Amino acid sequence: MILDLSKACDFTDAFVLSSATSDRMLNSLADAVTELVKQNFGLNAIVEGTPQSGWIVLDYGYVIVHLMAEETREYYQLEELWNKGKVLLHLK
Repeated sequence: MILDLSKACDFTDAFVLSSATSDRMLNSLADAVTELVKQNFGLNAIVEGTPQSGWIVLDYGYVIVHLMAEETREYYQLEELWNKGKVLLHLK
C-alpha cells in the first residue's frame, strides 16, 4: 500500500506499507528496496528494526517504507492510524 501523507503530516510525503510472511522475506524485501533505491535514485535509507522484530523501517525522508510481519501489521494498523492520508495504491 502507498499512502500519500503530504497533507496529513509534515515529516514525510508518503508511507509504503508491505507485509512479509517470514523473517527471511522481511530481510529480502529490505535488501531489494535498499538496492533498487540506491541504484535508481542514489539515496541511502536510515534503517531501523530487524527481521526478528517483525518491523523494518527504511526512511528516505520524503518516503518512509514500512516492511512488517503480517501479525505486526495487523496489530499496529498503520493504515487506520494514518487514515487522513490518501491511498495511492493498494494491492493484496
